[in-house]
Amino acid sequence: MEDAFEFADDLGPAKIVHVHEPGIGLRGTLVVDNVAIGPSIGGLRMAPDVSTAECFRLARAMTLKNAAAGLPHGGGKSVLYGDPGMPVERKEPLVRAMACALRGCDDYIFGPDMGTDETCMAWVRSEIGRAVGLPTEVGGIPLDELGATGFGLCHAAEVATRDLDFGLDGARVVVQGFGSVGLHAARFLDERGARLVGASDSRGAVVNPAGLDVEALCEAKRSGKSVADHPDGEKRDREALIDVECEIWVPAARPDVIREDNVDRLSTRLIVSGANIPITDGAERILHERGVLNVPDFIANAGGVICAAMEYHGATRSAAFAAIEERIRANTAEVLEQSRRREVLPRKAAVELAVERVRRAMQWRRWSIF
Repeated sequence: MEDAFEFADDLGPAKIVHVHEPGIGLRGTLVVDNVAIGPSIGGLRMAPDVSTAECFRLARAMTLKNAAAGLPHGGGKSVLYGDPGMPVERKEPLVRAMACALRGCDDYIFGPDMGTDETCMAWVRSEIGRAVGLPTEVGGIPLDELGATGFGLCHAAEVATRDLDFGLDGARVVVQGFGSVGLHAARFLDERGARLVGASDSRGAVVNPAGLDVEALCEAKRSGKSVADHPDGEKRDREALIDVECEIWVPAARPDVIREDNVDRLSTRLIVSGANIPITDGAERILHERGVLNVPDFIANAGGVICAAMEYHGATRSAAFAAIEERIRANTAEVLEQSRRREVLPRKAAVELAVERVRRAMQWRRWSIF
């Protein structure tokens, strides 16, 4: 187990909680990073290979994301070790037990993430009453079902293309991770005239330079099939998607998929991240030197948490989506302007924007480290 203090700096984390109940196979971790602005919101991620280090990095990303989006919330994240595709009769007790184990951590609000969904959040809510991204039937705004994060990604991409010599209409798009985020990003970009030429999921990839039928791919995913089963394209290994030439590349899966050892294979003009921390720092610098524009992840993919926060505070669906459009377009424009004017990486401009807001809030807290 990692030493919790190896992650500490002057922003956080405020707490790291490990949960273990071997009798039912429960093992999980919560990281509450910083709550100076308000109680933390962050998703519950489920995967066999999650770790405390990943949980902390994701929690810090949520601190920056929530601050940049102007939400009254800090950053947190929880991870649950296990196969998200396990039968529901096994998954439900684990998710409910995780919620119960963290009942007393009232500075953390659960949300859906990779491996969990609206149903999981309904289980959490029924146990501890503290969850967002809920099904409509219990008063929620189902952000994954509606595609809140993908909606925001589309707006970030549209703003970013102003800095380039192409628009969304006709732009070739590759989506790495055609799941709850990537699927909707492809759908919204397709509606604006972009052309999906490659998509992948955990079971493989499909490529068609002439364009893929986005709605057919969406239907296939909803029925439990892989994008690799799509008949109108070339089936490839999922790792080969990085080699597909495009104007817009959307990473929407796990962290660190673009690294120093594979970044030279990427041929794109713009990266708009649906996943959190999908590019290593070194790879990001290389891309910047090559003239590839990268909208920082916590700026581009904030649509989901904006929707979740609006739901938590009683907003309507239309108000939530209006807020996503307004905030992501404004933040993308501001970060890219600061990057151009100061000649720094967009990420540096974005981090400084978010950290400044967090530090101002920390000054008003009795205990400044929180």
